[in-house]
Amino acid sequence: MDPKKFEEMEDEENDGDFTEEHRTTPDWSENARKADHLWVASNVSGDFCYVGESNCLRTGPRAKCSSCSIVVHQNCLDHKKLTFRCRATFENKPPSHYRKTHMVHHHWVRRFSEKTRCQHCSKNFQCKISFSSKEFISVSCTWCKVAYHNRDSCFSADKKQEECSLGAHKSIIVPPHWILKLPKEKSSDIPGNQNESGNKIRQENLFLIRSIPNSEIRPLIVFINPRSGGNQGLRLLQKFQWLLNPRQIFDLTQGGPKLGLEMYRNVHNLRVLACGGDGTVGWVLSVIDQIGMTPAPAVGVLPLGTGNDLARALGWGGGYTDEPVSEILSNMSNSQPVFLDRWHVHVEKNPNSDANEENGKDNLPLNVINNYFSLGVDAHIALEFHEAREAHPAKFNSRLKNKMFYGQLGGKDLLQRKWKSLTHYLTLECDGKDFTPKLKELKCHALVFLNIPSYGGGTRPWNSSMGSSLPSTEDGLIEVVGLTTYQLPLLQAGGHGTCITQCKTAKIVTSKTIPMQVDGEPCKVNPSIFTISLLNKAMMLAHKKMGIQNVASMDVRNLEIEVYYISMPNFERYCSDRSVLVKSAIKLHKFDVEYSSHLSNFRDNINSFLSNSKDECLSNDWYFLDCGVTEKLQKIDREEEDYHYVSDIIYENNLYIVEYINETRPLTPKSEGNVDDQFEGREGKEEKVMVIRNIPKEPAVVKKPPAKAPRKTNKAPQPEVKLVFKPKKLSERLFDMTDDALRNYGNHQIQLRETIMDAFGTKDPKVAQFLKRQGFCSALRSSAGCNLLHAACINGDIELVNYMINYIFTDFNMVEHLMEK
Repeated sequence: MDPKKFEEMEDEENDGDFTEEHRTTPDWSENARKADHLWVASNVSGDFCYVGESNCLRTGPRAKCSSCSIVVHQNCLDHKKLTFRCRATFENKPPSHYRKTHMVHHHWVRRFSEKTRCQHCSKNFQCKISFSSKEFISVSCTWCKVAYHNRDSCFSADKKQEECSLGAHKSIIVPPHWILKLPKEKSSDIPGNQNESGNKIRQENLFLIRSIPNSEIRPLIVFINPRSGGNQGLRLLQKFQWLLNPRQIFDLTQGGPKLGLEMYRNVHNLRVLACGGDGTVGWVLSVIDQIGMTPAPAVGVLPLGTGNDLARALGWGGGYTDEPVSEILSNMSNSQPVFLDRWHVHVEKNPNSDANEENGKDNLPLNVINNYFSLGVDAHIALEFHEAREAHPAKFNSRLKNKMFYGQLGGKDLLQRKWKSLTHYLTLECDGKDFTPKLKELKCHALVFLNIPSYGGGTRPWNSSMGSSLPSTEDGLIEVVGLTTYQLPLLQAGGHGTCITQCKTAKIVTSKTIPMQVDGEPCKVNPSIFTISLLNKAMMLAHKKMGIQNVASMDVRNLEIEVYYISMPNFERYCSDRSVLVKSAIKLHKFDVEYSSHLSNFRDNINSFLSNSKDECLSNDWYFLDCGVTEKLQKIDREEEDYHYVSDIIYENNLYIVEYINETRPLTPKSEGNVDDQFEGREGKEEKVMVIRNIPKEPAVVKKPPAKAPRKTNKAPQPEVKLVFKPKKLSERLFDMTDDALRNYGNHQIQLRETIMDAFGTKDPKVAQFLKRQGFCSALRSSAGCNLLHAACINGDIELVNYMINYIFTDFNMVEHLMEK
């Protein structure tokens, strides 16, 4: 292909200012740019610098972008020689317009070498690099990885406008148009963007994830510690950034998993990959519980730790050994979801014992059991290993060294038998039955509570041949096993411990400071009372080849959403303070909604409920509120509802709507009472709203103009209107009126006045609610700013004015302003 044509294509991608920064992970701050490179040190040999011969300095080490895989001299980056941008990982579109385009375009990069075949002619690529000159031989897409020969017969400039399929991993890749960067808002420039104490509101998140629900798409986010497994973690991080969208990969050393989980919490069919040891998996599961993700995503494991017992139990192996990352991602996409019991350990001090040691603690390092909980000799060995690794971390940089050190400590304890009297210092009760005599009879040196079959780096201490049932990760039972100093080393050779029982609850009372461990985290705990009970069930991903029968149901397309409504005056005044508006909202109903339902479809469900409800509280004139963007709530226009899903705008599994009727209500909700009385005045620094209820029949402020001659009409008298049935909606009569008709009532005067006065004669405040639902609202105005209260004052209709300010226009300031006019 002609280099000039390709340069023109690059220039279209490089609109705007471009300043390269040296980053290895995506920037999530307000300074983030959607096409930044991710640079890592590279030892690529040869003259591969992508800045071109005319700009290349030809000196210094090289850096490689892990997202688009181009190579540049680091000195060329420092001199800002590179103008080619990386693939865009997010969009800068406003949240209200992000649904309008769903297309991902190819991101083409010219390359000096290529291992695949040409997509057009199916021939191999032959490298043409020499000492004197070089030539680009291929053009490849960084998203779908397809490649073409760099010539017009195979690749044309028209391919730039083609839609990209995202390649082999399209079912787990997060497209860039799902990730939106929110505009920077200055709180001081937004009217009303302050809370009641006068403090400015800070925008919570700078990025927003808006997915398109699809049963065939299972987006995957990856959490990885680059320091895990020697240098394996760093290499894996770069490979994931190349195969997926770099913004679905998170470095755990940069704030942990909370940022990523919070941003992706509303993504449909979300899956999580935790790359690390059992502690990393437990960390991710704990944060999922902490932020209350509903439904919770399924979690897969890529083992990079030492023991990796949970990964073994789920079929992912005992450790990563440089398997192709593309194959791992395919396995994660096709894996089976299973449930994992998670247990809570409650610790309280033993009031009957004072035997505390100086290095003993009052609590466990973890209070949740995912794998196992043990006390005795095995925890003593784990504690010695942990202290040695903390003192000399450089000596424990491989799994083999770690296991050799474990074996050395085990052999030492085999001779010393330090915890041979363990059963003298504890009692065990399971499901209300005392098992202490059995422990003393067996002379156990360690007591293990197993939640998964694997323990201690792949051993199987539970012996099903002893008449006990097979262990399961989701049966709500925890297995209790006793081990002696002689049985512990035999586990590595296929031996077993002594099965004690399977139970739903357990209670352990210790009278001495004993070493303990939870999921490999050891410590010494002072005499305490430990109570083990079931916490919850986590969704995990198991390898498909395991043939697990107890596959968990992934039918999470339906959500139970509570719908709340907010009055228009409250929304206009406090739209920038979500916390205040949420408190002011009134619960409407709980709906069972499909995750992939559009707002336009859900509107029909809400309107159907309103029409069938006996206690109607608002009309069909209402709008959805987008609560998932910032503290400032956004009203969604009717024509935009087809572009939004229900899962997009929910906040803490609640959905909020704003009623169109412009009535004024204070903000504190009551639990009982009529709809008009659902709020009471606020106290303290908050502004109070004065409500007029009982005023004289003929207020002195209203002056009746000179009587006008009655207008002649040939129409028959209007029949009496009763509220037994619904008359024709007043909105249908009023909204089609001209300005003169609205001002003087026109031909509608008799019917309108008789309907209202008939309602007024009942003296029932609920009639006001009925009229407002039919369209008689304070927001109705002519182009000149005249509303119905203006018209009633101009025509001198005192009784109608009296009724309006009693039941319709309840804001004293607004009434006074209208009277002055």
